[in-house]
Amino acid sequence: MNFFEKHRQLVMRLLEILPGFVSWNLILFPFWGSFFFPLAVAYFILFYDIYWLYQSAVFGIGSVMGHYKMEASKITDWLGEVKGFGDWKKVHHIIVIVTYKEPLHILQRTIQAIADQDFPRKNLAVVLATEAKEVAEERERKALALRKQFGNIFGHFLVTVHQLSPGEVAGKSSNERYAALEAKKYLVDQLGHDIDYLTISSCDADHVYHSKYFSALAYHFLDNPKRYLRFWQPVVLFYNNFWSLPALTRISNTFGSIRHISLTVHPYRMISCANYSTSLKLVDEVGYWDPDVIPEDYRIFFKAFFAKDGQVEVDPIALPVLVDAAESTSTWKTLINQYEQYKRWAWGAVDDAYIIYRYLTSGSISFWNKTIRVLHVLRDHFLWPVHWFIITLGVNIPALVNPQFTKSSMGYMMANFSSVILSLTLISLVAALWVNGKQRPKRPKEVSRLRALLVPFEFFLMPISGFLFGSLPGIDAHTRLMLGKYLEYRVTEKV
Repeated sequence: MNFFEKHRQLVMRLLEILPGFVSWNLILFPFWGSFFFPLAVAYFILFYDIYWLYQSAVFGIGSVMGHYKMEASKITDWLGEVKGFGDWKKVHHIIVIVTYKEPLHILQRTIQAIADQDFPRKNLAVVLATEAKEVAEERERKALALRKQFGNIFGHFLVTVHQLSPGEVAGKSSNERYAALEAKKYLVDQLGHDIDYLTISSCDADHVYHSKYFSALAYHFLDNPKRYLRFWQPVVLFYNNFWSLPALTRISNTFGSIRHISLTVHPYRMISCANYSTSLKLVDEVGYWDPDVIPEDYRIFFKAFFAKDGQVEVDPIALPVLVDAAESTSTWKTLINQYEQYKRWAWGAVDDAYIIYRYLTSGSISFWNKTIRVLHVLRDHFLWPVHWFIITLGVNIPALVNPQFTKSSMGYMMANFSSVILSLTLISLVAALWVNGKQRPKRPKEVSRLRALLVPFEFFLMPISGFLFGSLPGIDAHTRLMLGKYLEYRVTEKV
């Protein structure tokens, strides 16, 4: 441990190289390995196919179970349930909406969804977290319009202006930290609200909550004796603009949505992501969000996880939060926006160095607890760029690189084995299509029935979409991190 602390900067830099080192080696192994170890490559590809089949089964079964769990949650009277607690009126929810250059109508839609909650509005505090670097007149115009429209609806409506300080990195994390500190200063330190009854939710400017979300959150908060060691995660669905997307990006966003539905029945795999809630007390005790990083969701979870000796968990709330998928004014610009968004998400691998370092230097947490938690994250991050190459190209690589291998029994049979294994994954695809059909928004009048009927056939574009919005941005982000070419925060355009 002393070695890691003494050489922290070197260790962190080496750990930043690790995601790209692993992903590049796994991608290239079938190419060079087919020359020297073709049998090992064949087993590697078949093992990977079996692993993919397993993950597909977890995804497919989870998506169907998650769908029914969501439907049950939608009809549950969460407000009635929460009223069973004698102290329920003490619960106040802080919703931090981080914004930078988003159009006024996007912000109005998000705040209107909060105003439409069935939880008492006087127990809701909206914090509009703006950035000083946005053009002052535009920022103030939007803040004034929103305050005029919603200022008297909620218990509190705060507007914060974050000025980037030395040592901070532009992005959601630094802004959210500032907004949360200002909210705590006002609500707790000045007005005297009990921090033990305050939750705080991280909300992007384009997120639309289900009308029962904050009642459900209050129930889960009060019902859990470990409420100060929990994050709560709604189901993030990229459905706000589902019908206006081009086919290539609709596919990737659909799978992202179904994955979130699937995770509601696999909470052991969940980490706070995109939109999440926790207690203000927990955030305050661990020192709020870090101002010197771009990704904030995984970082705040693991910061709390290690600070609280591995006792922190994520509990699902099976209610949807509808989100805008990346879109722009033309198909080409939409494709670019989608690529940049996935690259920014893949940049989350920058957290791996922090996570591994904390894993190596924290001896007070159960070995299995921290190992299983960390391995889930590293698997998702390290293999992000790898899947497409192995699943789509893998079985063909040995034959192309080493034609002699196809004459062996294994070389002849591996294609058949791989085909059977991957064909079984189609069952999960059918499940995902069914769940998507049930959960996606209804077809608007301007969309023809023929176009709606053709949506399932768009999935024939999966190999192209998977490469453009999976492997390519993933390897882009990993390579930049490996070379020390750090990514600057880029806000996804909203239309």
